[in-house]
Amino acid sequence: MLKFEELKSFLDEKADQYNHPEFIENDPIQIPHRFSLKQDVEIVGFLAATISWGNRKAIIKSAEKMLDIMGNSPYDFVLNHSEKELRSLEGKSIHRTFNGEDFTYFIKQFQRIYKENESLENLFKVNDQETNFLHSIERFRSQFLGTEKHRSHKHVSSPYKNSSTKRIIMFLRWMVRKDKRGVDFGIWESIDQKYLSIPLDVHTGNISRKLRLISRTQNDWKTVEELDLIIRKFDEKDPAKYDFALFGLGVTKELL
Repeated sequence: MLKFEELKSFLDEKADQYNHPEFIENDPIQIPHRFSLKQDVEIVGFLAATISWGNRKAIIKSAEKMLDIMGNSPYDFVLNHSEKELRSLEGKSIHRTFNGEDFTYFIKQFQRIYKENESLENLFKVNDQETNFLHSIERFRSQFLGTEKHRSHKHVSSPYKNSSTKRIIMFLRWMVRKDKRGVDFGIWESIDQKYLSIPLDVHTGNISRKLRLISRTQNDWKTVEELDLIIRKFDEKDPAKYDFALFGLGVTKELL
């Protein structure tokens, strides 16, 4: 059992090792890295994060399929697509349970949002008395999904329903986290990275239990908050950097 200081130093070292531009080429984050316009980065970042489950190569391939459909100009496509272009997506498979109908729905929601907002950043603001993105994600959901029931709602998880919301938290890390390593974008200037959490999935969850960072057995929102408590003791200004450490240890199976 590692003491607090030993554990911090071990995870700092691993975060340093994996938070590196080489990380980009095998990760879905490579998709938004193909763009420089803020809105393009947001749109493809959100889409790539939304389909981030399963094999990373397959995720990247499916994200490229979406880029092709959008003519490699996501923001332009969101604002100016024709109904005919959207109709052609009917019955199309995109990635696992995310299909052409879901993709169409997301494009329409993006169009409505971007007509009213310059950036998705406006929908994720964190209020002063809040300590993480719990309420922010829920506010985003209600604005993005609207009130009408649709099958696509299941692709945008809810922390209020105790989901770990892994994919949204990963997207938030990409947009909010700032450093000089070149992996994360840090393009959302008005949101402080101290609010970020770790995207919790099977790998990061298992590694966190192995290192005794968490005791809960489910990968849910309560566990995200349990992990928050310890990683913020390690680094209160940049807690999400430990995602690189936990993810890297999970991929390399170093602790098995």
